[in-house]
Amino acid sequence: MRDALRWMLAVAVVLLVPVVPFLGLGDSLDRRVAQLLDQSLPVPTAAALVIGVLATDVLLPVPSSVVSTFAGQRLGFFGGTLASWLGMTIGAVAGFWIARQWGRPLAVRLAGRQEYERMEQLSQRIGPRVLVLTRAVPVLAEAGVLLFGATRLGWKRFLWPVCLSNLGIAAAYGLLGDWSRRQGTMLVALAASIAVPVLAATIAKVWVDGKKLDGGR
Repeated sequence: MRDALRWMLAVAVVLLVPVVPFLGLGDSLDRRVAQLLDQSLPVPTAAALVIGVLATDVLLPVPSSVVSTFAGQRLGFFGGTLASWLGMTIGAVAGFWIARQWGRPLAVRLAGRQEYERMEQLSQRIGPRVLVLTRAVPVLAEAGVLLFGATRLGWKRFLWPVCLSNLGIAAAYGLLGDWSRRQGTMLVALAASIAVPVLAATIAKVWVDGKKLDGGR
């Protein structure tokens, strides 16, 4: 598990390279996303934008928790959940497919064939569990998709964990957004949407630490 997370962190660093030009935008990027997802948008347009924005999350610094919460507020629980799930899943499937197609030669070049083969075996053994564990953690979620794509994890072993995890995450944010609409406030929902990834990262760390104490089984 530690080896998998080490490689995911390495992939995360690579993922952050194209993000660097966006870092100077800071709050302005969040404001642009918020302006894009305006409450006055027609429902079909809002749904299409949510799906499109979340589908690019593997390459761009999209505040996905905020977008998914907006989806629940604007589209209701079921509509918001569906739109968020579709966007997250399309992005994950696209990233996984790209990594499966072209990621292996790059991974072998960077890590060496022996290390790559070791990671390939590790991927087959614990890949689905790691995908579930990190799915709600920003950057690591995308890193896991690309890493296990590059190590040729099977499509079935990828799709089930990712689709079900995405559904749970989308439902949580959809419920949060729908609740905020009923209460007439978005502030608490936005604060909670930011706290959820932090909580997910904490749970992942506790789980990994527990595995270390248990001997890595």
